[in-house]
Amino acid sequence: MHLRYSGWASRKLVDAARALPSEDLHKPLGVSHNSIAQTLGHIYLADRWAEKAWELAEAGWPEIQKKWEDWAASQDDAGLARVVTYKGMDGKTFENQASHLVMHVVNHATLHRGQVMAMLRQVGVKPPATDLLFYYREPK
Repeated sequence: MHLRYSGWASRKLVDAARALPSEDLHKPLGVSHNSIAQTLGHIYLADRWAEKAWELAEAGWPEIQKKWEDWAASQDDAGLARVVTYKGMDGKTFENQASHLVMHVVNHATLHRGQVMAMLRQVGVKPPATDLLFYYREPK
């Protein structure tokens, strides 16, 4: 459910970003990853774990989101509790439960979506409502 929420909220901001003039989308705003496009691209990259540009993020996000949701739907309690070994960006090895990694992905995107919302306000655009309660309220 949290992965579906994260995808829903990210889609809302991508839709808002699509409506922006290019100069506002790429305007340096001094928040997070500098511009709306770069911050949304950063969220996408973290969700995807590969380097792509904003244009690829805009087009590729639904596919990545579906992969996360399909993976989550295929997991049982044991699958979510299993320990995953991985390397951080600094090369150090870490171990966490799969469910903890999922919550990190969701929380990471939430942090940066909030920054994009602030940047949208800076360019004069009212951001969409992306709080978790709005997700719960929206018909599925």
